[in-house]
Amino acid sequence: MAKIHRPRRGSLAYSPRKRAKSEVPRIRSWLEEDKARMAGFAGYKAGMTHVMMIDDRPRSLTEGMEISVPVTVLEVPPMNVVALRAYENYNGGLRPAGEVWAESLSPDLARSMTVPKKTRGTALDDLQAIGEDIADLRVLAHTNPLLVTGIPKKVPELMEMPVNGGSMMDKLKFAQSLLGQQVPVSSVFELGDLLDVSAVTKGKGTQGPVRRWGIAIAKRKHARTGKKRHVGNLGPWHPSHISWRVPQLGQMGYHQRTEYNKRLMFIGTDGMEITPEGGFPGYGIVRNQFVLIKGSLPGPIKRLVRMRHAIRPGMNFVKAPEFLYVSRESKQGV
Repeated sequence: MAKIHRPRRGSLAYSPRKRAKSEVPRIRSWLEEDKARMAGFAGYKAGMTHVMMIDDRPRSLTEGMEISVPVTVLEVPPMNVVALRAYENYNGGLRPAGEVWAESLSPDLARSMTVPKKTRGTALDDLQAIGEDIADLRVLAHTNPLLVTGIPKKVPELMEMPVNGGSMMDKLKFAQSLLGQQVPVSSVFELGDLLDVSAVTKGKGTQGPVRRWGIAIAKRKHARTGKKRHVGNLGPWHPSHISWRVPQLGQMGYHQRTEYNKRLMFIGTDGMEITPEGGFPGYGIVRNQFVLIKGSLPGPIKRLVRMRHAIRPGMNFVKAPEFLYVSRESKQGV
């Protein structure tokens, strides 16, 4: 009888599988474009529902037909831009060249950081003097969880996001107009855009190698020691070192993950348009602006989700999706 081969179920691509350092995902790459806008946004995961729409995917078997599409609902209150930060080239990388803080800051910002004094930092004229020598320009923006009823914590999440818009002087001029303002999601994304979504997945604590890596449970004759859910061999005696490739118990979940090319289906201004009867389970009522993103997203309910413009889009949609029906049926008991 030929031996049956199967692929390894525990991918080593994500090793080491340890807990994320922060619930605010870290994004290292951004899309550069000539349109003047922020490169990303952040929101909170409220739940899922489904919509009926006309399939507009080219060469699809159901093109032009009515289909049901699952969507994830993100509540996206406006973000406050509190500072500009310029970077310069240094030793093969980047280092801060100066930053400018807004005159009036939200009092909630003091919950998450020590707000710098007005006498500290760089003046806006100093950044304009550097001009084209600036290698990268980013804004510091924070969320407004106090506006979200479904989020128990009230500490704003502060994050960096690049600014797009032509030359560096054009970016600096546009970023200056954002300083101290509240930016809505509609000024960052458009209907039909493809997004890359990053979030920290559900945490499952410490799990054994069977659930964590998918190894086989020992057979009856092989489990006489009473260890049925252990790995069979940890490696040779010499060298006396256990390789990191050996499946063992450890942290499972609570890892940062990024899903690519998620289509933005809808941007709404009134959360009651999408809130089902009885509210979203574990979340409640959506009271702010919201977006519908096709498919599922990583992370549990109430988790912070960061979005950026897709850096490797696979398909360009010419127009926004055509909705026929949006489900607002109760999700209680699901």
